[in-house]
Amino acid sequence: MYDLSTVLFALGLTVFAGLATGIGGLIAVLKKDPGDRFMAGALGFSAGVMLYVSFMEILPKSIDNLSEAWGDSIGNWAAVGAFFAGIALIAVIDALVPEPINPHERGIGSDPHLDAERRNLMKTGMFTAGAIAFHNFPEGFATFIAGLEDATIAIPVAVAIAIHNIPEGVAVAVPIRQATGSRAKALKWSTLSGLAEPAGALIGFLLLMPFMGPATLGLSFAVIVGIMVFICLDELLPTAQATGRHHTAVYGLILGMAVMAISLLLFI
Repeated sequence: MYDLSTVLFALGLTVFAGLATGIGGLIAVLKKDPGDRFMAGALGFSAGVMLYVSFMEILPKSIDNLSEAWGDSIGNWAAVGAFFAGIALIAVIDALVPEPINPHERGIGSDPHLDAERRNLMKTGMFTAGAIAFHNFPEGFATFIAGLEDATIAIPVAVAIAIHNIPEGVAVAVPIRQATGSRAKALKWSTLSGLAEPAGALIGFLLLMPFMGPATLGLSFAVIVGIMVFICLDELLPTAQATGRHHTAVYGLILGMAVMAISLLLFI
């Protein structure tokens, strides 16, 4: 068993990493007027981060875990199947969730075109928050387990995850702020999406540890990659392109990939 100080240390690292989404949200809301250029760049940046970490970090971990559990051939097939299952899951949810029509939101009813744009932005922000929360749940569990086992590994892991989470917070906050005109709502949802990490740590510690193995982790990671890729291709990038700042969105995408690549290389 672990002593209380070790558990609290591991939980503290997980909270630190999770709350970094709030830092990203704060960056987004402090900017006086995001405008089309900032929005295109921020959403492109976030898509770059999510795509790079999905294909270069999370999916390989999934394949490794499933190969360990079931062998190379079955493990690779299972990872691919779970990846597309994640895409199918979020696609079905996207089709079933009604548009967030709220007569109390800014401008609802005054301009049909703006109404539709704001509803799409709000849906983008909420789906991004949900996908990030889902992604952060096992991340939190992983950080927590590292903290319990080895502090020298856990600290760089927590810092790397925190770096990852800052642009994720931007990705949540920017569309919600644009949709509602509320900086408080944007900051709230960006922060809440990161709190899934300590939640994942606590639930994993209390309930999942006896059942958690390579197969479960591998399938979960592959599903998460599918969800994140769908969010990038169906929500983040189309919303960035819709601003009319095509090149800004692409440059943001490339910069996001570069920042994520460097952040991963720093902690090898």
